Formats: sequence, C-alpha cells, structure tokens
Amino acid sequence: MMSDFKKQYNPNRHKDWNYGGSKWKLSRSKIELFTECPRCFYLDNKLGTARPRGPSFTLNIAVDELFKREFDSYREEKKKHPLMEKYKIDAIPFAHEELNDWRENFVGITYEDKKNGFIVSGAVDDIWQAPDGSLIVIDYKATSKETRIESLGDSSWEESYKRQMGVYQWLLRQKGFTVSDTGYFVYANAIVGDKREFNDTLNFETTLVTCTGKTDWIDKTLVEIKKCLTDKELPQSGINCEFCPYREHSGKKLQTIYYANQKENK
Repeated sequence: MMSDFKKQYNPNRHKDWNYGGSKWKLSRSKIELFTECPRCFYLDNKLGTARPRGPSFTLNIAVDELFKREFDSYREEKKKHPLMEKYKIDAIPFAHEELNDWRENFVGITYEDKKNGFIVSGAVDDIWQAPDGSLIVIDYKATSKETRIESLGDSSWEESYKRQMGVYQWLLRQKGFTVSDTGYFVYANAIVGDKREFNDTLNFETTLVTCTGKTDWIDKTLVEIKKCLTDKELPQSGINCEFCPYREHSGKKLQTIYYANQKENK
C-alpha cells in the first residue's frame, strides 16, 4: 500500500542551494524575482526561505511538451513548421547538440559572469534559425481568453515577458551566437466559445506573438543583485510585492497576541 504524499513547506533550504553554495545558480526566474522584490529575493537566495509555491500549471506543462514534440519532428526533417509558413517567418527549428540541456529546467543555457561571480542560467522552450544563421528565441504559452491573442498587450505580463525574452537572448549572445532582437511567443489559447458540453475536448487557437526582447537592463541588474547578496543591510521590498506586507502584518498581529498572553500569565 502506497503511503500518502505530503507536500510540506520547507523554510530552511539546504545551504548548497543558497548563494555561495555549490549548487546555486542565478536563474532567469530568480532575476525576475529580484526585479519584483529585492527583499523576497534576498530571503530566498541568501537565507534559504523562499516564497510559498503556488499550484503547478500542469495543463500548461502538457501543452509545452506537445509543442516541443511537434517542433522537434520538423527539426529532424530540417523543415519549416506550418506556423512559420502562416506568419511568413523565414526560419527552421534550430538543431544543436546542447539544445536538450538548454531546454531542461535547472540546467538551461548557462554563462559564467566572472565580473559578479555568478553562473547565470535560463531554460528556453525553443530556438529557430534564420537562413543567415542568426537565432530566434521562442517561448511557448498556454492560456484561455475569449479574445484572439495577437500581441503582448493582450497580457498583463507584457513587461515581464519582454525581460524573459531578453535574458534568453542575452545568454545566447554571451555564448557567441548571433541572436535576433525579435523573438516570438507561440500562444495556445483554449477557446470556450458557446460550447455547451466538454466531451473531453479542448479546442486551441495557436497564434504567433512578436516580442522585442529587453536586454539593456541586464548588466546593471546583475551588479545590483551582487550588491543585494553581499550587503549587510536588508534590501527594500518591491513596491507591488504582496508577500512582504503579509509577513509584516501577520508578524505584528501574532506578536500582539503573544505579548498579551505573556502579560496575562504574569
């Protein structure tokens, strides 16, 4: 009989996975966390106490895997995918011996930033290649919206997506590749429409959304991250961070109860 699985929050990650540890890397998601909230980043990477994790988006993961299999079949044949034909993208899926590592979480494209003492990494979904040899970064997205997705402006994550694209482009350039400033999001949008029954079927509309990656902020941000991790001062919270106010106010309320009980017990 199988024992019940129990998912439990661990507030004290092993030091090997913290800054200075043998397994720590500065991933793209960690860089994004820093831009959102330096204090949460510090608590996570310096002290080993990460934010509680949200639920896994398993449907998105399934769509990503199916996209990878589909584009890999065209990669093997060195042919354009129909989506490229539809949007008049002159490219084919890029073949490289390290591609599987570049797409693997916790491995990804890596670069040793000797100036700041970081191994910077990011796991890309896909890469296409133009006839001139330049690379085009591709990211897969899955969602469900009533309207057709044609631009990043259709998402509240526009700036974050531009930074995401930029980090992948930056990493590939550090490895010596010529990379296009323009990347694409392959968007799978589940259409509900006027369906009355599920019938075990979801219909998706796949669109290609253009994104000009933002990279001009990266070098400066890496310096700021180094300062954050080595300063003795606790960094400021992000303006829009919801986790820091929660910690602060819940802590104060618990302290109020604690001291009131201490006073009564005297």
